[in-house]
Amino acid sequence: MATGTAEEGVILIVDDTPTNLDVLLDLLEAAGFKVVVAEDGERAIALAEYAPPDLILLDILMPGIDGFETCRRLKSKPATQEIPIIFLTAVSDNDDKVKGLNLGAVDYITKPLNHEEVLARVNTHVRLQNLAKRLTEQNERLEKEIQQRQQLEAEREQAFKALQRSEARFRHLIESNVIGVIFSMADGRITDANDAFLQIIGYSRADLQAGKINWQTLTPPEYDYLNQAAIAELASSGAFSAFEKEYFRKDGHRIPVMIGGALLDESEEAIVSFVLDLTQYKQAEDKIREQAALLNITTDAILVRDLNNKIKYWNKGAEQVYEWKAEEVINQDANRLLYRLDSLDQLETAQRGLMECGTWQGELHQVNKQGKEIIVASRWTLMRDAQGQPKSVLTVNTDITEKKQLESQFLRTQRLESLGTLAGGIAHDLNNILTPILSTAQLLQLKFPNADEQSKHLLKIVETNTKRGAALVKQVLQFARGVEGKRTIVQVKHLVHEIEQIAEKTFPKSIELSTNVEPELWLVSGDATHLHQVLMNLVVNARDAMPHGGTLTISAKNLFIDEHYARMNLDASVGSYIGLSVKDTGTGMSTEIVDRIFEPFFTTKEIGKGTGLGLSTVRGIVKSHGGFIEVLSKVGEGTEFKVFLPAVEASVSPRVEPAASSNGNAEWILVVDDETAVLETIKVSLEAYNYHVLTANDGIEAIALCAQYKHRIAVALVDMMMPSMDGITTIQTLLKIDPQIKAIAISGFVSNGKLREASGIKGFVVKPYTIQELLQTLQAVLEQPVQPGFQPNININSL
Repeated sequence: MATGTAEEGVILIVDDTPTNLDVLLDLLEAAGFKVVVAEDGERAIALAEYAPPDLILLDILMPGIDGFETCRRLKSKPATQEIPIIFLTAVSDNDDKVKGLNLGAVDYITKPLNHEEVLARVNTHVRLQNLAKRLTEQNERLEKEIQQRQQLEAEREQAFKALQRSEARFRHLIESNVIGVIFSMADGRITDANDAFLQIIGYSRADLQAGKINWQTLTPPEYDYLNQAAIAELASSGAFSAFEKEYFRKDGHRIPVMIGGALLDESEEAIVSFVLDLTQYKQAEDKIREQAALLNITTDAILVRDLNNKIKYWNKGAEQVYEWKAEEVINQDANRLLYRLDSLDQLETAQRGLMECGTWQGELHQVNKQGKEIIVASRWTLMRDAQGQPKSVLTVNTDITEKKQLESQFLRTQRLESLGTLAGGIAHDLNNILTPILSTAQLLQLKFPNADEQSKHLLKIVETNTKRGAALVKQVLQFARGVEGKRTIVQVKHLVHEIEQIAEKTFPKSIELSTNVEPELWLVSGDATHLHQVLMNLVVNARDAMPHGGTLTISAKNLFIDEHYARMNLDASVGSYIGLSVKDTGTGMSTEIVDRIFEPFFTTKEIGKGTGLGLSTVRGIVKSHGGFIEVLSKVGEGTEFKVFLPAVEASVSPRVEPAASSNGNAEWILVVDDETAVLETIKVSLEAYNYHVLTANDGIEAIALCAQYKHRIAVALVDMMMPSMDGITTIQTLLKIDPQIKAIAISGFVSNGKLREASGIKGFVVKPYTIQELLQTLQAVLEQPVQPGFQPNININSL
């Protein structure tokens, strides 16, 4: 029997009997179906969920879960509940069929299977399934079309309502007196206008109806080209952009207006135009322009910032005070531009006062574009909108940096003068007290020459400490009255060179020294010793400020101080100066400490490491030379002392070195130093004066040379500070090898304790030294007799 053409679809066969699976597979594939097989219910459920088939042939009797349970589970899952299921069974029990149909099955096929019956039932249910799918799809399409039509109807309704609202607004616009509306023709005739336009031009509606108003009569001749341009734009685009021009009023006066318009229809004849009277706007604009000019004339910095702290206005005065151009700062954060991060806490009081009272005024520390700190007298006003809500902050800042600097200098000068007066009085009284004590101590030593040793020692202590007190009083008087000294023409560059040599030889290696002296440095009139003391004090302070190392820079240059600078510094005068700078990268000082460093007995050093008179003496010396001193310091970044000395026009004779000492007698000299440059210099110098020179880079090499040239070396020049083996150990070892060697110690710095430990040292040379000093010491040591076992008693103070 013919079963008809098979419907194309996917069939899932579920049967635990392989023979049944093979038979059904061959039958259905031959009929054109795609077939998937499963041997149990669990596998069937998994396959159906993964790829739902069009029909399931399900055997009832299977191991595990039977066909009924498999059907129940498939119908309980959304993904598989719509798949039609046909049970395959060998039992014709009606109860089973009812149970299967109740579970959702659509049909039964009884075993043994009749092929034509199977194909007929499968084709029928696949066709029904496909028909259901097509009906569902058609329903979905119909629903979508209905929704689209409903949406179109809603959009049409909205468009119609929008058109009605637009017409109402346009009618309200024409009827209102807010803006002028003109209906005209392309030839310039005005056919209609609202009352607002007639009020703008001063004409009546009777004038309009009489045809007395048109574009030509209203527009001054110089604006005709704008009318022509508007007509051309209308022809090309159907509208013309708004532009400004003037109209003649009926009384002949001109008024500024803005006009724009468009074609009313496709005839390109009817035109609607909108006219805005700019009279008040122009007046306000002129007023704003005048106010802006006034704001830019003032030297105060005027700025406006919104509540998010963004700058919205910046006048010329602000450009001068802060060096930022307006285009650079607009919409920038004011706090980021004008304040350092560590100074933002000063704004808390200002913000609180502004919110509470609407205004605030006070002093603020700010920075300019170059990062230089400035002080301003600031006035803040909270600006509000029409509803009374805060909208911005108007700030007016007056630069008072110079004023505050002068006030600070004046107060500091007053305080130092008061301290000087007090110190001078105390020093005078102390001198009166110390003078008889010192005289009595000296007279008692002369009167009782045969006194016991203890009494002599006690009198010596009195004399020594009285002299120390007198020296301290002298320093106080130097601060109070300045320093008197013999004035000569001084070349400051020589002083800087000497200080540089001392620093290079005595300062720790961790401190890098840099000097920068202008080649044609001017001269000053002063006491070279006192000026040397000034520089020495400053470089020693710089060294102490860099315990862990750093950079020390000494510079000297010619300067001319103008009126502006002199006005900024109370001690300065207009004229030529030499500027000396001593700059370190050390610990730096706070503003409070800088304000007091020149006071006598004020010190930041530990007890016993400073008297507090060093910088006060420096100030006294500089002031007595007609100069002044400035200090720049920041904690953690270092300090710079600037000394300004008046320059003079004079000439000095070149310095003449003292005559050289007498030549040697070909004595053998052993020079020991870890600095190669020092070794080479001493070797060449001594050989030029008829000495035979051996050199060693360290103590080990010196010992080897001593052993090699035993009893031939007369003098050993030994550096005290050397790696591996220091100078004292080297000298003691050399003397053990050859007791006849005379040792000369060389050092830029050596502790008293080490010198006391030394033995066999016949002389001492301090770095830096001249060749004449070295030759004189060498000659003096060579002339000393050799005394075996003699231990020299070295006077530390004399060294």
